[in-house]
Amino acid sequence: MSDSLILPFSESDSLIVSSDNSGGIGLKEKDLVHVPYEVVGYYSFRVAVMECLGVGGRPVSVVLNNFCGDEAWEDLTRGVRKGLNELGMDDLPITGSTESNMPLLQSALGLMVIGKRVNERRVKKQQPLRKIALIGRPLVGEAVMEQQEWVAPLSLYKSLCEMEGVQALPVGSKGIAYEWGHLDQSGEGVPLHISNKVDIEKSSGPSTCFLIAYPEQLEEEIKHRSGPLFIGG
Repeated sequence: MSDSLILPFSESDSLIVSSDNSGGIGLKEKDLVHVPYEVVGYYSFRVAVMECLGVGGRPVSVVLNNFCGDEAWEDLTRGVRKGLNELGMDDLPITGSTESNMPLLQSALGLMVIGKRVNERRVKKQQPLRKIALIGRPLVGEAVMEQQEWVAPLSLYKSLCEMEGVQALPVGSKGIAYEWGHLDQSGEGVPLHISNKVDIEKSSGPSTCFLIAYPEQLEEEIKHRSGPLFIGG
């Protein structure tokens, strides 16, 4: 299940709208987590673009709704550009608006990724045998900055999404157990060898990890690409 809005606009193409919100994270005195605005922009973009890619979308633009102040705009967009660079999409346009009339006591940001999808691309035969694995670990708040080695790279996510027969699903604030049910055809739930390693109810914040369903024959290649970030399967 994705939070993306899929809007068919022709027989062959659909518009994809994916979004993320961030509040109380930034450089204002009353923010709950203090990090540079470049980091705020990067991780908000990360969530939205992973949702877009996960449903087969090709991002075409990024829209920022900035409530952090005029001075934050450049750093926010720099964070978005960092994410675009990881995906090899440096030329995507960024637009948006800043609330500059009313200064807020806490930072806030809304971000949308607009994408396109060729409808026929998603018409694939259901794989009779497929496995599910977790890539990365669930992190939220300051842990995101403190445990960067467990944050699944955007480039890895994109490369796995593009593999034939693979379905990827970013894990957000509702946690691994909630998202697992959207991929699990068996209904057995998260296996012990995963739940013993990570907290499956914990928020994954800015989608620091993701689930992947794949044909069994692809497991070695997925393990090779993911390295130590591969958990389960």
